[in-house]
Amino acid sequence: MTPILPPTPIPTDAKRPWVFLAGAIDQGRAEPWQDVVFQYLQDRPGTVLNPRRAAWDATWRQDLEDPRFAEQVTWELDALEAADAILCWLPAGSQAPISLLELGLHARRGRLVVGCPPGFHRHGNVDAVCRRWNIPMAASLQEALQLLDDLLALQGPR
Repeated sequence: MTPILPPTPIPTDAKRPWVFLAGAIDQGRAEPWQDVVFQYLQDRPGTVLNPRRAAWDATWRQDLEDPRFAEQVTWELDALEAADAILCWLPAGSQAPISLLELGLHARRGRLVVGCPPGFHRHGNVDAVCRRWNIPMAASLQEALQLLDDLLALQGPR
């Protein structure tokens, strides 16, 4: 799969499926789990939409009046809407508030796979949402990747 990171626009002719990597970034403090996912997917056709911006600056105002912040949030929202599949990884020790928001926004769309070990601070809430809307949920990143494979296989070739 070909990775695309913000602020690079997503070409409309990018190979499908498009997989969005929702999950812990925590202002750059979270482990770069996205690298593990990309390694897993790298030999497959498609596009990985990775919001973990290489040049993120945690001092940017969390305000749409800051054009850098607005660009990032817009990229993420557009990529989430366009994605064929969303992998949400919520590791123990992370806070991931935006990822929880993304989980709620896309819970009913049938394109979501969640990885959330019991040590995640809101594991019970995540489990409840996943059960309510039949979202596949795994306790490890490797198991979540297997669930992603299953979701992509169900969707068939694009």
